[in-house]
Amino acid sequence: MTNGVDLRTAAAEFDRAAVADVEAAAEDERKQVLSRFPLEEWAELPLERYALGQAAPPGSGPTYCRLLEFLTPSLGSIRGGSAAKHIMYHHVSGEWRLAAPLRGMDPQDAWAELRGQFVRAFDAVGAGDFGALDDLEVLRYGPTLVTKTLATYFPEHFLPIYAGEHLRRFVALLLGDSPQGDAPAWRSNRRLLKLVRAHSEFEGWTRHEVMHFLYEHFDPRPRQRTIWKIAPGERGRLWEECRAGGVIRVGWDQLGDLGLYQSDTDLKQALDANWPRRSGGSLTLARRLLAFRDLEEGDRVVANRGVDEVLATGTVSGSYRFEPERPEFQHVVPVEWELSHAQRLSEPKQWRSTFAKVDPAFFAELTAPQADSAAVADPTPQTTPVALPEDVQAVLDALERKGQVILHGPPGTGKTRLALGAALALDGRADVLGADVRQRAEAQAEMLHGDRVRMVTFHPSYGYEDFVEGFKPDLSATGPGLTLARTDGLFHDLCSRAAAHPDQTFLLVVDEINRGDLPRIFGELITLLELDKRNLPVALPVSKRRFSVPPNVRVIGTMNTADRSISHLDAAVRRRFAFLPVGPDPDAISGTVGPLDLAAFFESLNTRIARHLDADHQIGHAYLMRDGEPIATEEDLAAAFHHEVIPLLEDYCLGRADLLHRILGGLVDAETGRPLLMPPQDLADALATEFTSGVLGPDA
Repeated sequence: MTNGVDLRTAAAEFDRAAVADVEAAAEDERKQVLSRFPLEEWAELPLERYALGQAAPPGSGPTYCRLLEFLTPSLGSIRGGSAAKHIMYHHVSGEWRLAAPLRGMDPQDAWAELRGQFVRAFDAVGAGDFGALDDLEVLRYGPTLVTKTLATYFPEHFLPIYAGEHLRRFVALLLGDSPQGDAPAWRSNRRLLKLVRAHSEFEGWTRHEVMHFLYEHFDPRPRQRTIWKIAPGERGRLWEECRAGGVIRVGWDQLGDLGLYQSDTDLKQALDANWPRRSGGSLTLARRLLAFRDLEEGDRVVANRGVDEVLATGTVSGSYRFEPERPEFQHVVPVEWELSHAQRLSEPKQWRSTFAKVDPAFFAELTAPQADSAAVADPTPQTTPVALPEDVQAVLDALERKGQVILHGPPGTGKTRLALGAALALDGRADVLGADVRQRAEAQAEMLHGDRVRMVTFHPSYGYEDFVEGFKPDLSATGPGLTLARTDGLFHDLCSRAAAHPDQTFLLVVDEINRGDLPRIFGELITLLELDKRNLPVALPVSKRRFSVPPNVRVIGTMNTADRSISHLDAAVRRRFAFLPVGPDPDAISGTVGPLDLAAFFESLNTRIARHLDADHQIGHAYLMRDGEPIATEEDLAAAFHHEVIPLLEDYCLGRADLLHRILGGLVDAETGRPLLMPPQDLADALATEFTSGVLGPDA
């Protein structure tokens, strides 16, 4: 992640005193846990006082799992994600959900086994026998809960950090190495604590000072989080209540506590059971409701009324909670509202449902300070680092780790756009990633005419002589007959420039990389792509010249999985590339055309394609976009569906009318087996009826 000098510098500059209030709150929360659930009472603790989803006995307060996940944030967060972290819990369906070793057992018997393993863990830690924890198989199915439990009861032996991946990354940081292994969270926690105690930078530091320092300076979580637009009731009717209470509320109360759902599929089933006519878009809604549930402190939200009014922007200030005592809108997240950002929008947004993603560039415009006409402008230009989109950051991280990456997925998912976005970021042009289509295209053209980024499309006739070196006709020769001249290929040229400028990063973007004969194109250079073999010289077979791949060269490839799967790539190539999936994104086309919810239609269509063909043949969101925005008119919808989507599906189905009928249903003529050609004004209605039942979200 960083080197020792950076760690020392950051530690020296860290304001430890700023943690004092949070640390005091953490100690109060710890005493609350110990008071409600004394260590000596665990051997007889009843299931109804432990499990999430249970109604605790009157006067006993929250259950243990609710207390640790939702009511003790200062002790360190384990909130969000699947309720399976609690090993066993009472699902809203009335069923008990048990971890694998407990399945098939009566709930009380399962609880006796789980409780017994907790007690044995407490005894082991009390005796200093930390190795015995790894033998407790059931506890391995709830590592974050178990690690927070141990850190609460035995704070001298554990740090308040519980996520296994975060612990591994922090261990790697202090070791100056890459994350290794897949040890249980409690073992990684102990290892991290040992490393902290061995670093002189942390001498005299408290556990919470260490935790806050690591997350502040070396946070392993994504650098940019999604910003959500959330409507406070139909036409904003709950806004005054939300503003006064410092919260945002949403409906779908029949679902019960969202914390009890294990996955989006789990929640989709509940949505389908309660709102069967909405099944076409229920998976999209399930994912958005879980995103709402998992909002974290510091996340940003926008409250809206309709499609053209922002009521406020907000910062999440607490954890999701379910309030069943309320008559409606029982799902709640605390928010600190900033009312100064309220405004009418000059152009309507595609905000016809409760949730929608907000473009970071648009959010920056909403929250930008208003210029004071009486103030004197500061002539000094102010520069701030540009936060990269998560997908771009993931590509850059993979390039840093591996040196080359292949972006793979169905057609139309934006693989080339993402590759060029990563190229812009590497070229120092991250500021245009949120710009409009024209500005971004201009920046890309300028970048590709520069010296540091090259782009090529592979095809069956592309060869080694085009890529590395070879003899080609010399068009400048004037003598009789054919004259051949040795010519350096595209990659050879790029590597030569990179070697001359070792302080800069050079990038090759290969579109449709799987359409080329990769072993023939790369030749012996496939070995030199490995980062530990950069600058290793080889003799080129044509010219006998010495050649090496500099360490500052990166390669991004794109491939359509509908054409060819990853498994068909040469094994030597697969070993030297990182592979990042780029899938269809329903949120990219959030909006409506007449009665049709685009995202719901898109997801329902892809569900059918995956069921009857496979996931690699789904369609990408780009098929339903124009100029970087979701299609908005019935005419554009008809053009996209009839002239792009239908031909693609017909090609996939290879003339099998029955297969096409299973995917498109009533939009295929039963007699001819051909898709029906409809006027634009009828198509949106037909698609809504076939794929989404025409039902939009209730809270826009």
